[in-house]
Amino acid sequence: MEHIEDIEKPFRTQELTISMGPQHPATHGVLRLVLNLSGENVVKCTPYVGYLHRGIEKLGENRTYFSALPLSDRLDYIASMNNNVGYVNAVEKLFGIEVPERAKFIRTMVAEMGRISSHIVWLGTHILDIGATTPFLHSMAQRERLLDLFEILCGARLTVSYPRIGGVRNDVSQEFLDKLYEFVLEFPSNMDNYETLVTENRIWKHRTVGIGVISAEEAINWGLTGGTLRGSGVDYDVRKYAPYDAYDKVEFDIPVGKNGDCYDRYLVRVGELRQANRIIKQCIENLPAGPIMSDVPKLTLPPKDMVMKDMEHLIHQFILITKGPSVPEGEVYMGTEAPKGELGFYFVSDGTGKPYRMRVRAPSFVHASVLPRLCEGGLVADVIANIGTIDIVLGECDR
Repeated sequence: MEHIEDIEKPFRTQELTISMGPQHPATHGVLRLVLNLSGENVVKCTPYVGYLHRGIEKLGENRTYFSALPLSDRLDYIASMNNNVGYVNAVEKLFGIEVPERAKFIRTMVAEMGRISSHIVWLGTHILDIGATTPFLHSMAQRERLLDLFEILCGARLTVSYPRIGGVRNDVSQEFLDKLYEFVLEFPSNMDNYETLVTENRIWKHRTVGIGVISAEEAINWGLTGGTLRGSGVDYDVRKYAPYDAYDKVEFDIPVGKNGDCYDRYLVRVGELRQANRIIKQCIENLPAGPIMSDVPKLTLPPKDMVMKDMEHLIHQFILITKGPSVPEGEVYMGTEAPKGELGFYFVSDGTGKPYRMRVRAPSFVHASVLPRLCEGGLVADVIANIGTIDIVLGECDR
């Protein structure tokens, strides 16, 4: 009888603390989450970053504005082209340089290629985290085509360093434009295939609908941007409200969600994939003739073909790269719409060829901070969905 009474006594429960990451494959890099669990329910979620810190901002302060450009590739290495575009736009705002129209259209075109490439990686990995393999394999095949196009354009596939202060490194070839246009025409049917596999899939909807809900007011207060903000119903896009390059000369819509959950953020980014494809098509069809670099010799690098055969141009490039140009004193902030949200560069100039201060407003860092708000009160399984839905990369999160 005593044995039976012992069994019938109530069980004592206690919270369990576990560390998810920084090696966990679903943390999208080296993010660490310390989770306090009551059974499978998340009582507390504490994110830890810094495992990939490379000091890019401080490195940028010890290089000239020209030689620091390749550092921006290493921020969001999934969308390095968009980082380059954000960096050069900020420096041009500081220098007071006006970029030729052809260069603006080319930048807009390649930035949207970067957006598609980034969103495709997000789409495939987010779905893979939750348990589906087929969409990941299909999406990686499409991304490979984009990387091949980047290679045709500038010789690099991942860290491109293609935009330049005052324009772009080299003009686009007809081969590049023809192959890109072929991709643009085929891409909508590929998107239809992705949506057929995923959008109405009952398992996918069960894992995302009503998960990680955040209201529009909360999203604004947390500083969310990009698809993570628009999924909560906030109609804000830097390309529309503070246009740069050629975004004021192309037509596109801003997909907006209603419920602020994982499913709405998925729908928003799927819509952005279609809109990015639409922008690229317009850029190819309306690409103007003309120069690809600003004619400001004191503030822009000389043409590479002249550097290789003329001593004066070689000396000029050497001075700009090693010493830097003489720029006005002051401070400037420039925000651009990167695939993961608003990417901002802040420079303080002391009049020398190197920035006195360089700071990066990385969307992934801001979005990682909202994970406790999304995860607490949910299940451990929902943590994986919430990490995927905010689309972070730790390269720009840690900087």
